[in-house]
Amino acid sequence: MARVAAIVPDLFFASKVKETLTAAGHEVALVPAGTAVEADVAVVDLDAAGPDVVRPAGVPTLGFYSHVDTDTRDRAQQAGFDLVVPRSRMAREMPALVDRLLELG
Repeated sequence: MARVAAIVPDLFFASKVKETLTAAGHEVALVPAGTAVEADVAVVDLDAAGPDVVRPAGVPTLGFYSHVDTDTRDRAQQAGFDLVVPRSRMAREMPALVDRLLELG
């Protein structure tokens, strides 16, 4: 079980993240952007981050974005996110993506 910090302002998708990862055996905390993250993995809604994408320090990071917004994807990769995927892939593969980051970390 891993501690997951989810920076996901969209309440509908945040509840999906929490429900899905909790069912996969992880402990999930929903945290506001800009908060210090104390977790094993951080999950970040890059669309909500706006043009100033900042990678949470000290933890493996999974960012997701709208598949049509390649500029956001590029900014997240430049900011050092460990894994950046479209929202649709995040919805389909969330537990596997978090597990992949845990293996890398």
